[in-house]
Order: sequence, then structure tokens, then C-alpha cells
Amino acid sequence: MSNGFDLRGKRALVTGASAGIGREIARVLAAHGAHLILTARRRDRLEELADTLGRSHGAEVDVMESDLADPGGAQALIEAVESRHPIVDVLVNNAGSGIHGHGLDHEWEAEARMLQLNVVSLAQLTKHFARAMVRRGSGRILQVASTAAFQPCPSYAAYGASKAFVLHQSEALAEELRDSDVKITVLCPGSTNTEFFEVSGNERNQMQVSTSLDPDVVARQGVAAMLTGKRVIVTGLSNKITSTGVRLLPRRLQAILARKVLE
Repeated sequence: MSNGFDLRGKRALVTGASAGIGREIARVLAAHGAHLILTARRRDRLEELADTLGRSHGAEVDVMESDLADPGGAQALIEAVESRHPIVDVLVNNAGSGIHGHGLDHEWEAEARMLQLNVVSLAQLTKHFARAMVRRGSGRILQVASTAAFQPCPSYAAYGASKAFVLHQSEALAEELRDSDVKITVLCPGSTNTEFFEVSGNERNQMQVSTSLDPDVVARQGVAAMLTGKRVIVTGLSNKITSTGVRLLPRRLQAILARKVLE
């Protein structure tokens, strides 16, 4: 494991930076001395955050509006970034969305956009920037997955599967890169006090509310894990216990228990 990665003067690309965990990760990175490239669909929110971080931390912050749920979104972002910033030292793949409800009831177009965002665009950005990091001999990648990655998730079927992809691909790439100074960390938060549930169409139940963490707590833990090269970080004690224990259960029982929690 790395002894630590110095963010001072490094440039970090953060996707989904307009709200929630992504916004708080940007704040933490700026506080550590990083310069930022912030991207999301809501430019007004990005510009407001950029102004705040520039004034409070002296960070250089570039704002790029992008839609990573569009099939061409990741490539367009790559080209925009490289036209202005030839070196990206840190990649934070935070952008993601979920759709709650019975999987067969979801409109395919909406589900396809979610999979493009959560899986395809993330994989494309990871491959592109990780290759450049390997050529330079250094870099850090923080992938935001979810505790949903650890078991089948009825009522969040496609979302849970997309986060399982993030977890498993990232762990595999981290092992392939074990002898380099390019480290990949997967952040797996549970219920978090963001707009995720409202946007996904789910009203949080009592268990989800009682175990929820604020996004700044999740962000600080995720960045700290990334800086030391830790491969997987699950935030919150109850989430750590659950994500460990569920893997000891038969797969069908995992799905039954997840359904009780998520519906």
C-alpha cells in the first residue's frame, strides 16, 4: 500500500460534481491543495462551487458541462479535458444515477441512459486516464460505487448490477496495477443524505434514514482511502458489518434480504 499521495498542485477531474458526494469530494480535494476540473450537467451549480473553492482554497477550477449518460458524452469530455489540461493526476468517477421500482416496469431509454452513465462512461474514462497515468508512472482513481454492489438488489436491479460492475472491474484493474504507482480505490457508501433517493423515485424507509451519513463524511473517508492506496472503502459501521456479512449468505437469501431493505 502507498504511504500517501500528495495532492498539492495536482489536477483532479471530478464527474458528477454539482451535488452530493461529488461536490463534497471536490471540496476535500481543494482543501488538500488540488486544482480541479469539475463536470456535470448543471453548469450553474458547477460555477458556484468553482467560485467558492477558488476563494476559500485558492484552487484553479475549470468547469466543463457534460452529459455522461449520452453515448458520446465520455469521449466528448475526454477531448475537452485534453484540449485544456494535458495532465490529469486524479480521476474521480462519481457521476451516477439509479432507478427505483420493479425492473420490468422501467422505460428502456431511461435504463439505458443509466447504464451508459454508471458503467460505459465510467469504464471509458477509467481506461483512458489510467493509461495516461501508467505512462507517467503515477496517479490515483476514485470510483464511487455503493453497498448495492455486494448483493442482488430487487427494486434497484439494474442500478445494483451497475455498481457491482464498478466494484469488480476496479478491484481487478487495481490488482493488475499492483506493481505501479497508479492506484484505484472503490468507495462504497450506503444510504447518504443526498438527492439520490428523490431522483431515483424512492422514499427512504426508517432503516435507510437511520443509517444515512452526510456526504461530507463519505467524501472525507473516500479521499483518505484513495490517498493511501486502499482498494475498497465501505463507509459507516453498519454498512461495513452488512456488506461483510451478506457475502456469507446464499445468493437467494441475499436477494430476499435486500428486497426487504430496499422496497
